[in-house]
Amino acid sequence: MHTPSSGQTKRLLRSVAKAAVAPPAGGAPLMSGSVIAGFPSPAEQYVERPLDLNELLVARPAATYFVRAAGDSMSGAGICDGDLLVVDRSLSPENGSIVIAAVDGEFTVKTFRSDADGVRLEAANPAYAPIRFSGEMELRVFGVVTAVIRRLAARPQ
Repeated sequence: MHTPSSGQTKRLLRSVAKAAVAPPAGGAPLMSGSVIAGFPSPAEQYVERPLDLNELLVARPAATYFVRAAGDSMSGAGICDGDLLVVDRSLSPENGSIVIAAVDGEFTVKTFRSDADGVRLEAANPAYAPIRFSGEMELRVFGVVTAVIRRLAARPQ
């Protein structure tokens, strides 16, 4: 296993410390390269331009909104209770899209399915049955989920 040199480590720590003390206006700093989730990488890393989460996650600002998820019906799709969903209402749902929808006036987030059997909304948790639509049921799609934002650590007090 290769361990970064003392000089490499010091340069990385200086760039992280500099970015943490004086983050640039308009976004948090983006480190170049990536972080290895396995063994540490010997590659040097430098601070690039600021990372703007709107630029990264919002393709169409006028058509985008955020909504907080509640419950566990979409846990298999990586959407957990409390996650912030980025939703683009200008996109039309395709088979397999995760959508924000109202079913008879009740809002939900589910996977949109359309095939020979008709339209249905499916949870990503086997504990929940699909919502199949009959003649009297009303389905209104309010956008396609394009990203999920999750906080991993508690906010500092």
